[in-house]
Amino acid sequence: MDRNSSKYILGFVLILTASVAVALTGLREVTKEKAVQNEDIFNKRAILSAVEDELPDGKKVSSLSDAEVADIFKNMEQPVINMQGNIVEGEKAESIDMAQERKKPEAERLLPLYIYEHNGEKFYILSVRGKGLWDEIWGNVALKSDLSTIAGVAFDHKGETPGLGAEIKDNPAFGAQFKGKEIYDNGNYVSVKVRKGGAQDKQHEVDAISGATVTSDGVTKMLYSGIKNYEPYLKQLK
Repeated sequence: MDRNSSKYILGFVLILTASVAVALTGLREVTKEKAVQNEDIFNKRAILSAVEDELPDGKKVSSLSDAEVADIFKNMEQPVINMQGNIVEGEKAESIDMAQERKKPEAERLLPLYIYEHNGEKFYILSVRGKGLWDEIWGNVALKSDLSTIAGVAFDHKGETPGLGAEIKDNPAFGAQFKGKEIYDNGNYVSVKVRKGGAQDKQHEVDAISGATVTSDGVTKMLYSGIKNYEPYLKQLK
């Protein structure tokens, strides 16, 4: 092979390598953008799960298209609240990462709030985050317009045990217990307790998950502290 042929082949290889690199970079960017969109819709579905019983036409969250989910959020108020109970101007709830907020000093944390309206009633969806047996747990709690009655909840986790702690997400019966519970008792904040051995106070307690005491206790602590963070704002609304 002569020198000119070698130069030609080398040049071709370099051009091909550069073209492949550009194509892969473009593919990564497209894939990354799609992944971000998918995560965004996933998070929005989780939030709507707390008000699933209030969705139009009796629909379930799983039956909503991505476009329908996006449209619902376009019509929702999404204020961001600071720990003093004041609305932070220029911020939008869906831009708040609760995992990152937990890394801040408590007094500096921001809280997302989603206000969903259906049939003339407003539902206030609060985001809470805590610790389970193995890792973080989190959820969304929807309050009725009286700001005390729970309309629904949706929980998730990072690494709880399947068939035990993971039941906070996987077992619809667990979350269903919270509907109608009260976070206030004669004007005093009490939250809702997940009680081992079965609920005794039917207004403020639910049954714990059998065999998952640590996760159940984690949900109790998460709800108490997480909802309490919103209390300065809720008192202003009242």
